[in-house]
Amino acid sequence: MMNPAEFANIAASERDLWWYRGMRSILFRTLDPFLRGRKISRALEAGCGTGYLSHLLQHERGLPVIPMDFSAEGLHYARGMGVDHLVQSDIRRLPFRSEVFDLVLSIDVLAHMPGGEEYAAAREFSRVLAPGGLLVVRASALDILRSRHSDYVLERQRFTRKRLLGLMASAGIQPLRCTYANSILLPIAFAKFRLWEPLTRMAPASGVGPVAPWLNSLLGIPLGIESAWLGAGHNLPIGQSLVFIGEKIS
Repeated sequence: MMNPAEFANIAASERDLWWYRGMRSILFRTLDPFLRGRKISRALEAGCGTGYLSHLLQHERGLPVIPMDFSAEGLHYARGMGVDHLVQSDIRRLPFRSEVFDLVLSIDVLAHMPGGEEYAAAREFSRVLAPGGLLVVRASALDILRSRHSDYVLERQRFTRKRLLGLMASAGIQPLRCTYANSILLPIAFAKFRLWEPLTRMAPASGVGPVAPWLNSLLGIPLGIESAWLGAGHNLPIGQSLVFIGEKIS
């Protein structure tokens, strides 16, 4: 699972830091078309971390979300912001009856699973989804983009679009949308992770932290462009993350 020390860094940054704001915009712009006209009576965020996304879903969007995480550290921050209905458990063994959720979200969680255990998690997501229910997964993409941050947060694996689609198909989830994201900045990320970090032999460290306001605004521009592009229904052929939206086969 994720390095517990990272939760403090995330909690201090996720409201305003360019990456979090931009990736949330991308998530909502890709998800919202599939939520229109659907009745969500019960939802689950499997691997809620600090609970900030669940907080937004509960208090700004009125979605009946149950936030769940393996880590007591993450749930501590969630309690502090008033997130309701917290559950501590393992996504490989969800403590819920079958077919009880209309929506399951798992955001940047599968990368922390030891190789092979992502199948157990996917089966559990499918098990607790009602027939026709939506599954939303965001996952780290492309092994070549592993970094010192990856090592620090105990990232175990990354995905290609083909591999993520295969994983979801094995669990009986039919794809509605699967696209790469955080694409425009990929050349810079590649140069940093594959050239600069090995050259300087930098030790594992968090990549989450405050940046100057002008740089925060500047770095947010590419993700804003991608959010508009993806929100218009177009996909991206490569990127640092993958967004999958699927439906449980009845």
